Formats: sequence, C-alpha cells, structure tokens
Amino acid sequence: MVPLGYITDSEVADESVAEKVYFQGLSKNGVLMITLNYSASIDTFASYAEYVVHLLDKTIASSFNGREIGNEKLIGILDLQNITYSNVDVRGMITGFQFLQAYYPERLATCYLLHMPQFFVTIWRFVCRFLDKATQQKMRIVMSEEQKQEFIREVGEDVVPEEYGGRAKLVLLQDVVVNY
Repeated sequence: MVPLGYITDSEVADESVAEKVYFQGLSKNGVLMITLNYSASIDTFASYAEYVVHLLDKTIASSFNGREIGNEKLIGILDLQNITYSNVDVRGMITGFQFLQAYYPERLATCYLLHMPQFFVTIWRFVCRFLDKATQQKMRIVMSEEQKQEFIREVGEDVVPEEYGGRAKLVLLQDVVVNY
C-alpha cells in the first residue's frame, strides 16, 4: 500500500480538497493535536484507508521530526457540527477507529467529540461496541459549557482553535510540509 514508505499528498489530493483535517501543533503537555471536521465524502474503502494512513503518518511525522522518543501520542478533535442523518457513515467511523486501534496502538491520547447532535448519541453507542475498552476510555464528549472549559484547560488555550474557544488558527494538514 505504501511503496515509498509513506503516502504522498498527491495520492490523496481528492480528499485534501475537502479541507477537513487541520494540524494544531502541540498541546500544553506536548501532545500533538489535530482537528477533523466530519465529512462523509470518501468514495471507496481503499481510498478511505489510504487517506487515514496518510493523515496519521503525516500528522505524527510533522510534529516530532527529529525529536522522536517512540511513544508519540495525539489528541484528536472530531467536530460533528456538520453531521446529518444523510451523511453519517457508521461503517467508515468504525473502520477509522479500528484502523487506529490496530495499526497505531497507543497513539491516541484523547479524542474530543464536539457539537454532537442528539440523534448521534444512539449511533455513537453502536460505534462504541466495535471499539476496545482502552479506546472507549479515551473518548470525551463535549456538550456543556463546563465540559468545553475543561477541554480548553486540558489541551491549552493556545492550541485550541478559535472556533472552539481557544486562540489558535486552523492550519490545513495539506499545508504542513514534512521531510520524510
């Protein structure tokens, strides 16, 4: 799947056009942070898997290049503001999280789910059945103002995007240059 050892930006250009993944830098505790705006626009499983590998590899490589210690983690923000009944891809969500569990074990420090609509609660319970207990414990649903403030305190106001109450600007993942 990756003859060069990584997937180039040009190989996933169709997905990058959607502008749904952002690189936020390091949290106040030195953990890499990325933001994903939910979008179910991927055509095939193969292109989805390729995009997930590209996303994770580029994210990890771009934040720690030259400073690797072997246990690099990441914080994910999954923004569900644009999710609707018609664009929910339950299979894709399950596959994405299972991919993370199987091929990038222990990379996920925490995943914050923001702007979760009420209808999605039932869907999320179903998705969780396919996740191992360790991954489930890393998921944090942010719905109340108190939870939002706790999220900002935990991650750090300087890296939380302005859209979510912090001070950081969103930086598209495809704009990040990595020297593999």
